[in-house]
Order: sequence, then structure tokens, then C-alpha cells
Amino acid sequence: MRRRNVNTLLTGTASDSHTWNLVYLQLLLEELGHPVRNLGPCVTDELLTAACAAEEPGLVVISSVNGHGYRDGLSAVRALRRSGLTLPVVIGGKLGVAGTADPEQRARLLDAGFDAVFDDGDVEALKSFLASLGATSLAVA
Repeated sequence: MRRRNVNTLLTGTASDSHTWNLVYLQLLLEELGHPVRNLGPCVTDELLTAACAAEEPGLVVISSVNGHGYRDGLSAVRALRRSGLTLPVVIGGKLGVAGTADPEQRARLLDAGFDAVFDDGDVEALKSFLASLGATSLAVA
């Protein structure tokens, strides 16, 4: 079995102006061998949908640190799915303002179309998800 590198579109949420998380994730993804296009912070649903339609990435990673990831992420994934895009989409970071993971919000994000939802700082879970994409999409006999 050979690992496949996944072209990844990385983005912040519409209301999140932080960039350090995006730089960290870009470096992490690139160190794992995945080419990254970083759209930056404050990306609207329209911009994200247009970029995905034009570039057809193998994965979209949405990051939030301002605590509004749940609300913004729900809107973003609904826009992507409404436009007919079926690519894998994941979200992680601070998804709520309460400071703790909310299982109901996680369930709603998954129901809306996310393929995975990661708790703040759960880098190992993201790495496992990336490995599963490679392992299932390119099995070499």
C-alpha cells in the first residue's frame, strides 16, 4: 500500500481573522507531504465554494480559533454541499465559545456534511484522518 498525497485547501472561517493557526496547519500538512493552498482568514462561504469548484482539492480543512467555528463551519459546509461539491471537508479548532467540546454541535456538523470534526489541538486525529484518505484511495497490489 502506498500513501497518496492529498491536495488540500486550507481556510479560516468567515468571522475568524487569526492566521497563526493557518500557518501552523499549512506547515504540518506540508511536512506530512500534502500540497496546501491556504486561502487565509475571513473566507466567506462564496469564496470557499468558488475556490473548491475551480481547484477541485482532494480535501478541505477549515480551522477556527475565535470560538465561532460551529456557526461559521455549519454555514460553510452547507454552502459546499448545496453547490453539489462532494469532496472531503473537515473542521477543527475552537468550535464554540464555551471552551469545551459539545457533542451535539459535533453531531450537527457531521449531519450537515463534514467528514470529520476535530477537537481543539487534536492533531493526532487529523493525522489519522489523512492517513485513512491515503490508505483507502490508493491501494497498490
